[in-house]
Amino acid sequence: MLEPEITENNSLSSGTLKKVGIGAAVVALAVVAFGVASRISATNDLEAVAADAAVPTVTVVSPATAEGGDGLVLPGTIQAYNSAAINARTNGYVRRWLADIGDHVNAGQTLAILDAPEIDQQLAQAKADYQTALANQRLAATTSKRWQSMLAQDAVSQQEADEKAGDLAAKTALANAALASVRELNAKHGFTQLSAPFSGVVTSRSAQIGALVVSGNAASQPLFTVSDVHRMRIYVRVPQVYSSQIHAGMKASLNLPEFAGRDFEASLTRSANSVDAQSGAMLVELQADNSDGALKPGAFAHVRFAIDGVGGGLRLPGSAIMAAEDGPSVAIVGKDGTVTLRRVTIARDEGKTVLVSVGLKPGDKVIDSPPDSLRTGDRVRTAAPEGKGAKGTGGNG
Repeated sequence: MLEPEITENNSLSSGTLKKVGIGAAVVALAVVAFGVASRISATNDLEAVAADAAVPTVTVVSPATAEGGDGLVLPGTIQAYNSAAINARTNGYVRRWLADIGDHVNAGQTLAILDAPEIDQQLAQAKADYQTALANQRLAATTSKRWQSMLAQDAVSQQEADEKAGDLAAKTALANAALASVRELNAKHGFTQLSAPFSGVVTSRSAQIGALVVSGNAASQPLFTVSDVHRMRIYVRVPQVYSSQIHAGMKASLNLPEFAGRDFEASLTRSANSVDAQSGAMLVELQADNSDGALKPGAFAHVRFAIDGVGGGLRLPGSAIMAAEDGPSVAIVGKDGTVTLRRVTIARDEGKTVLVSVGLKPGDKVIDSPPDSLRTGDRVRTAAPEGKGAKGTGGNG
């Protein structure tokens, strides 16, 4: 009679176990779902943070209208009014040199003396040949004169008299040729003394006692260089955009690094009146008085022209310009924070600032010190001015 009771209890236990198992499974599924949902939420938060961090914060500047400014400042090269490289015109050895760098010399002053024994011997031989030719000429002249006298007395024939006259002409020609050789060698001998072609300053010397000098070698270093520095020439390349404002007679000022705060006055004397195809600039020459010797040949100078800036030009900090293979460009920020790279034309580089003639508008927002990796279509966030909160022109997406 106990068997039915036992069966009923087993059925109850089995049903309870099923319920417990189902409940545990539901709890486990709930835990798993919660974990998955937490992870998805965390991943979304991380992606949002990463996306927000990927948007760089930049500083923008607005271009300023260029009105006159400080004039046009360009680099210039100072050269002597006249400069001559002194080379030897004859072979020889340096016997003495009489001037050194920095010496003031006068026109015709001897700078060095060469030894040329070959020239001395050739000159002596040429003089002897000339004396021989003169003696033959005198004899031929005497003979021709005597034959002409005998011809008048019919003592000789006309043919013989003509032969003597022809011999005199030939001997005269030989004497003239010998005299030309003497003069040529005298001139070569004169080249053994190197002289200053004009008054000036010796700016280089390579002559050394005993050194062999070979004439006609264009690649050889000159023995001396003499520069006339009483006035100086300054050569400047003016960009094409300013070439129409440059004219002969206009004044300019020079500033040299070694004379801080001192300006030298110069006047424009001439221009090439053509634009170089490679540099896009026109070469001009200025001249400046150098009575105190402050200006030196080969020196660098800043040349300032008092001319207006380019009409419609805009100024930007030099740090806003991006260098690229196809030319300079700037990064413009739109209202939605999207970046656009735009090519610009720099009319003048003023150091800290640049004058842009093409590619900018007054209302543009230009990124200052843009990252090199910035590309068109990128999004940025603009930093607020100091003392103000963040400005949300950029997008977080």
